Amino acid sequence: MSKRIILTGANGFVGSHILSRLLAAGHSVRSIVRSQAKASQVAADFPDYDGQHLDFGIVPDITTPGAFNEAVKSSPPFDILIHTASPFLYGAVSNNLDFLDPAIKGTLEVLKAVKEFAPSVMRVVLTSSCAAVINFAAPFASDPPKVYTEEDWNPITWEKALTGPANNGYQASKKFAEQAAWDFVQKGKPNFDLVTLTPPMIYGPLRHSIASVKQLNESNLRIYNLFVNSKEDAELPPNGLHIYTDVRDIALAHVKAATIPEASGQRFIICAGHVSSQEISDILRKSMPELKSRTPKGTPGAKVDPKLFTASSEKAKKVLGLTYKTKEETFVELAKQLLEIERNEKV
Repeated sequence: MSKRIILTGANGFVGSHILSRLLAAGHSVRSIVRSQAKASQVAADFPDYDGQHLDFGIVPDITTPGAFNEAVKSSPPFDILIHTASPFLYGAVSNNLDFLDPAIKGTLEVLKAVKEFAPSVMRVVLTSSCAAVINFAAPFASDPPKVYTEEDWNPITWEKALTGPANNGYQASKKFAEQAAWDFVQKGKPNFDLVTLTPPMIYGPLRHSIASVKQLNESNLRIYNLFVNSKEDAELPPNGLHIYTDVRDIALAHVKAATIPEASGQRFIICAGHVSSQEISDILRKSMPELKSRTPKGTPGAKVDPKLFTASSEKAKKVLGLTYKTKEETFVELAKQLLEIERNEKV
């Protein structure tokens, strides 16, 4: 059955894929973005959908009190909110509050607006992160390896979030924003229930348009700089966070979380598994001959340390019926698109 859905961050890496799935499924979506220019770009990316299925709300600053009040009003009324908007561009922040404020205040502002001005909303899906789950201060490797589940929370404190490096600010923003949402639902008793999704690193091809590789999201920019635009004899990049998921799988997880009744009140880890820098290199060099001279060779065949922590996706498989794309699908399809963006940029 078609639903009327609010989607924040619709022009982003994850949001655009969610929007694509929602529209393809026949839902009517209000995409909330920061400017008319961004709305125009989303409309251009989805030319087959008119105002009946895709319309827009402009919210320049999601931290402003009442920012979403008008954007959540609609006739026919909304059924679902999917909130993805939160910063993850390190170059765009000057201090850790630039992560914390938009994530926490933005989440609370949209929940307050929905409670008061869109009481027809019965389900809210929040994009959190494994950054809210993992204890990054603990050893990454242990025997036996740590298996993180939905019961785990990053123990980072507010003080550490403010005074530590940018990574701490980002990790804490996800933790405290998600906890603020759960607290709001518990204490505020709104009409809606809450579902949160906690993916780790997200890779994969873009659904939205960009003019330059410089506009890539943080994780895909890492793949471009270190694996696509490098050299065969360059030092193999150190592993980033070694657990990941494909952007198309996390997008599908949002749609399922929004529409499956059994997801109510649940927190889900959305994780495809492990991947190492060596595996990414091996996949790209094997599948794309044009990258052999541009992708660090490393030590082909070297595996991920089996003692590294993992994150269980069993609940997502059981409740949401989620399956995952292969590493080859994720990284080869991404790399092909990165080369295309690069070529178009040079024209």
